Amino acid sequence: MKQTILVTGASSGFGLLIANKLHQSGYHVIGTSRNPEKSQSSLPFKILTLDITDDNSIKSFGKQLFTEIKQLDVLINNAGFYLSGLGEETTIEQGKKQLETNFWGTVKLTNELLPYFRKQRFGKIITVGSIMGLISLPGGAYYAASKHALEGYFRALRFELNEFNIKVSMVEPVGFKTNIVTNSIVAENKISDYDAYRTKLEDYTKDLFTKSEEPTAVVETLLKLVENENPNFNHPVGKGSTLFPAIQYFSFKTFENAITKNINKFKK
Repeated sequence: MKQTILVTGASSGFGLLIANKLHQSGYHVIGTSRNPEKSQSSLPFKILTLDITDDNSIKSFGKQLFTEIKQLDVLINNAGFYLSGLGEETTIEQGKKQLETNFWGTVKLTNELLPYFRKQRFGKIITVGSIMGLISLPGGAYYAASKHALEGYFRALRFELNEFNIKVSMVEPVGFKTNIVTNSIVAENKISDYDAYRTKLEDYTKDLFTKSEEPTAVVETLLKLVENENPNFNHPVGKGSTLFPAIQYFSFKTFENAITKNINKFKK
């Protein structure tokens, strides 16, 4: 019997790409979206309504899911968004929304499905994190905080679920060509003291994403994790994804100087 895989946030970005790839590879895929009616007609897999920031939506989704399927083999936590902007310029309300979605929403959905996984005594939980969960860069303080939180939470969960034969893994992509930037929320509280730095940082960030890779490697990594019976925890993906965390950890000054130098290339 082919495995059943749940992919959250499957109407765009990494979620859509991996859901399509898994469907093409013969898996039974179920995706989620806040507004599935907008995309269902164009998708080859079933997509269900889920808002991971709404507790009632999560609970009703859990009940509906297991009327559709008998067992769940793999959960791929992908839903989330990118909040860009300098730390002080980002309102606390925006920061809370970032953590409520990327961290708490992911945790709440996972907790909703864990009783089913434990009853089965098998399964995989794969969470799409970010290189920003291993390092941090200017302009992404709250996004990095949300991804660091996921790393810590799921690292502990990996130990706790081992006795139930439930495998827990993280995927940490660098910046790839997806709609993450175009769909991002931008800090609202602009402060004039930061104008010059913000302009340089925006140009630096735009340049990074312009030169970024197509997301093929992320899709391939996720597919391999689904196929691997006993996957490791961390899976950095993309150019520099293993080098940057090592440099920041062993010599933060070297990392800091390199990032600062690259941003300052964009002086006006």
